Amino acid sequence: QVQLVESGGGLVQAGGSLRLSCAASGLTFSVYAMGWFRRAPGKERELVATISSGGRTYYNVDSVKGRFTISRDNAKNMVYLQMNSLKPEDTAVYYCAADPRYPVVVRTFGTDWGRGTQVTVSS
Repeated sequence: QVQLVESGGGLVQAGGSLRLSCAASGLTFSVYAMGWFRRAPGKERELVATISSGGRTYYNVDSVKGRFTISRDNAKNMVYLQMNSLKPEDTAVYYCAADPRYPVVVRTFGTDWGRGTQVTVSS
């Protein structure tokens, strides 16, 4: 059974940084693509970024390009989202996702999700 547990969320002022972590278990982590979604208040969930099993990254939200960095550590079964220069519009619950399918298909990405971690950016 795949388990994904996010951590690292919190309250930060605009311009600040946070690093989200996702601990994965119950899967052969190295063959899974991983990703981060977010759901802002009153909005639909959106895919933020993915990283393939081979380390190729993709950022699905234009506003995070250059500010957010997704990475993974296969030895630790961890995936990270480094978020810099945070803005109030980044406020959302952030979810870790896993997907064993290849190639990565952005539109249908994710077969398993964590419960999320709240990120709140104050102005």
